[in-house]
Formats: sequence, C-alpha cells, structure tokens
Amino acid sequence: MIGRRRPPLLSTPDSPDPRLFATRDKEDPAVRPIDATFSLVDHHGTPVTEQSYRGQWVTVFFGFTHCRVVCPRALGRLSAVLDGLGPLAEKIRPLYITVDPERDTPEVMRAFLEAGHPRFTGLTGTPERIEAAKRSFHVFARRKDDPEDPDGYAVPHTAITYVLSPDGEYATHLTDGLDTETFTERLRAAVS
Repeated sequence: MIGRRRPPLLSTPDSPDPRLFATRDKEDPAVRPIDATFSLVDHHGTPVTEQSYRGQWVTVFFGFTHCRVVCPRALGRLSAVLDGLGPLAEKIRPLYITVDPERDTPEVMRAFLEAGHPRFTGLTGTPERIEAAKRSFHVFARRKDDPEDPDGYAVPHTAITYVLSPDGEYATHLTDGLDTETFTERLRAAVS
C-alpha cells in the first residue's frame, strides 16, 4: 500500500458504527484505502471489472434508478460538469453502480441512462457482487421501507462521486454537498 492515497472515512447518518460519523485525516492509519474493485455487468449485459476501464479516468457513483432525489440531482450535476469540461470530459468514463440489483437489471439501467444520462455506463449484478463492490468503495446502502415508493422500499445510500485514476487507483472523491462550480474545479484539477 505504499504510495496509495488514503481517503477520509466515509459515512452516513444511518451508519451502524458510531466511529463512522467523523471525517478522518487521509493519513490516519485506521482508515482503510478504497480498493475500487468490482465484477459486474454493464447496462448492455457485458461482464466488466475495474480492469475494463484502465487507461481512463473514471468517476463512480452508487445509486439506483428508482431514487427520487439524490441520484437525479447527482447524475444531473455530473452530466452538467462533464459538459462544462469540454474536451477534457473525453478522458473521463462516468459509471453508475446500482445499490438495488433486484430492480436495476441491465435492461432497466440501459433505459434509465439512455433517457437522461447517455454518457454514463450503468453497472449491476447479483446482490452478492453489488455488496462486494459497495465494500470495496466503503459505500453504505440499506434497503428501507418506503410507503411512497410503488415497490414499498427505497435504498438510502452514500452520495459521493469517487474519482479513479487511469491505473485504477483512488484519486479523490467529491461529496454531494459541493456546488457545481467547486465540483467542476475539483474534478478538473484531479484529471488535469
């Protein structure tokens, strides 16, 4: 792990471990590095791993197609940021990994992304493979009853965009709370 950047400890208000409420310094030895590994299928049904995207800058956002607030906002912002980056955006592959594999089949992911976010590649898989990807990125997501959802549940989740370098290493992350200008500046700085 020598030379590998260590991200801050990532958390959500629903995290079961109270230690996860604090943001830690990136050099804190208690913080585990993001492995950024996965073995999933893309929205065309093609098997992919993190190796499939080597040689490109990659953004990774975890969410689900039935999300009513956070995901539409995050995907819309990242789409606008990529549009604003001009030619630099050609170096970036945005990935959208589901946290709801029961509903988000490749076909559902493809229809969702083609309708509003055609630049993104959607990734899904078995519940076990999604859990492994979540662990790799330290993403929190847990199914929760939601009477307003037609299927009766939602999946609250971490709302962070991870940035991976062309060699597949964690470079940085961008939180949902950033305004578009700051988000753009930080992404530009990371990939320049």
